[in-house]
Amino acid sequence: MKDLFNRRTLSWALYDWANSAYATIVLAVFFPLVFSNYWFAGTGSENSTTPLGIANSVASLVIVLLAPVLGAIADKGGIKKKFLFTFAAIGVVFVSSLFFIEQGEWLLALCVYALAGIGFAGANIFYDALIIDVSVRDKFDIVSAFGFAAGYLGGGLALVIAIAFTTVPETFGFAGREQAMLASFVLAGLWWAVFSIPLLLGVKESRIDSDIRFTQAVTGGIEQLLATFKEVRRLRIVWLFLLAYWFYIDGVYTIIRMAMDYGVRLEFDQISLVWAFLITQFIGFPAAIAYGKLGEKIGAKTGIVIAIGVYIAVTIYGYFMDVVAEFYALAIVIGLVQGGVQSLSRSLYARIVPGNKAAEFFGFYNIMGKFATVLGPLLVAMVSGITGDPRLAILSIIVLFAIGGILLLFVDETEAQRVARELE
Repeated sequence: MKDLFNRRTLSWALYDWANSAYATIVLAVFFPLVFSNYWFAGTGSENSTTPLGIANSVASLVIVLLAPVLGAIADKGGIKKKFLFTFAAIGVVFVSSLFFIEQGEWLLALCVYALAGIGFAGANIFYDALIIDVSVRDKFDIVSAFGFAAGYLGGGLALVIAIAFTTVPETFGFAGREQAMLASFVLAGLWWAVFSIPLLLGVKESRIDSDIRFTQAVTGGIEQLLATFKEVRRLRIVWLFLLAYWFYIDGVYTIIRMAMDYGVRLEFDQISLVWAFLITQFIGFPAAIAYGKLGEKIGAKTGIVIAIGVYIAVTIYGYFMDVVAEFYALAIVIGLVQGGVQSLSRSLYARIVPGNKAAEFFGFYNIMGKFATVLGPLLVAMVSGITGDPRLAILSIIVLFAIGGILLLFVDETEAQRVARELE
C-alpha cells in the first residue's frame, strides 16, 4: 500500500478528486439543465442541443490543436505542473463565473462554458502525464486506478452536495432552485481549486531543466514534436493502441453521455436515473482500485479486453431492458468496469510511450479522447433517425467495442516498451 499512500501519489490522485466535481456537476448534470431551462429559455426555440453541441465541439477542437505542441513544450522545459495549473486556473475561474450570468444570456453562458471546458481538458493532459513522476512503470496500473477511484468518490460527493442544494435550496440560504443550481457551479470551482493544492505542493517533476528559458522550451518542444512524427514507423504500436483506444473509449463515453437520454426515451423516472448515475460513481470508487490490482496480476491489456466484453454484454442487455430496476442493475455493472477500462488504458499507454515525451504523447492520447465524443453519438443519432428505435440505436454501439477490442489484440506491449526505452 506504500505505492498508494505516500505524499506524491495521494497528492496526484487528489487532483482527480478535485476536477471530477466539474465533470459530474457541470458536464454530466447541471449545465445542460440550467442551459436549456434558464439561459436558453425564452429564445423561441426548443433546440438547445445544437448550440450546446457546438460549444463542446469548439472547446474540443482548441485542445485538439494545442495538445501535442503544449505537451512537447512542457516535456522539453520540465514544466508540466505549470501548464496544468495554468489550465486549471482557467477552468476554475470560468466555471465559477457561470453563477453571475443572467437569465437569457445563453451565448455568454456558452462562451464561458467552452472556456471552462478548455481549462478542464487542457489540465488533464499534464495531469495524466505526471503519472511517470509519481510512480514506477510496474505500478502504473494500480496508481492510475487509484486516481480514477479518487475521482469517482470526489465527484460523487460533490454531486451529492449539489443535489442537496437543489432539493432543499432554502435550507442552504438560496432563494430557489435556479439560484441553487447556479451556486453548484461555484461549488465545482471551489472544490476543483481547493483539492488541487496538494498536487501543487506534493508532486515534483523528475526531469526538470531549471536553466532552460521558456523560448528555448518552445523551440525545443516544436522540434521534439516534429521528431516524433519522423519516428512514427518505430512507434507504430503506440499509434495502433491509440486507434484501438479511440474506438472502444468512444463506446464507453457514448454510454456515459447517452444513458440518461436512453432512460428518458424508455420513460423511466428522471430522479431514478440521477440516482443510478450516483450509484455508478460510488461503485466506481472501490471497483477502480480493484481493477487496478487485477491489471497488475493479469496485465492491463487483458483487463481492458475483459472490460470491453462486459460493455458488449451490457449493451445487449440494455436493448432488452424494460423496467427501471434493470437500469439500476446496469449502473452497478458499468460502475464495476468503467473506472477500470479508463485507468488501465492510461497506465498501459504510460508504459509504452517514451518517458521523456510523456506530456506530448498524452496530448495525442487526450486528442483521441476528444474525438471519441464524436463518432459514437453520431452513430446513435443516425441509427435512431433512420429506424426511430432507441433500442437499435443503443445496440449499434457494439460496433465500436468490437473494432476497438480486435485492434487492441494486435498491440504488442513488450515490443512497444522496448522501443520506448530506446527512444528515451
